[in-house]
Amino acid sequence: QVQLVESGGGLVQAGGSLRLSCAASGRIFSSYAMGWFRQAPGKEREFVAAISWTTRYADAVKGRFTISRDNANNTVYLQMKRLKPEDTAVYYCAASQAVRGSITDDNEYAYWGQGTQVTVSA
Repeated sequence: QVQLVESGGGLVQAGGSLRLSCAASGRIFSSYAMGWFRQAPGKEREFVAAISWTTRYADAVKGRFTISRDNANNTVYLQMKRLKPEDTAVYYCAASQAVRGSITDDNEYAYWGQGTQVTVSA
């Protein structure tokens, strides 16, 4: 129905940048909320950024990461700048048809990508 495929992860030194992409296929609309979450080894998945009619960022990434979307191409991006070792995680793209609670809650998202690994070395 809806498929999300992340790409753009890799190994980068602290202070560097990466841009993640999330290509969506299927019935996804501009009204869908799109989010980025990440999960580090041994930790629970956490909210990173989301976009609907506006944008929202976790405090840990605010000012460094930028979420954007290209509705014409059904693609969502996460531009990550000034990366830190603590940003190391698998990053997941997610889509929500209707957020009833908080856009930062991963339970609001029904569709998920497979994840892309981001590793930031010190």
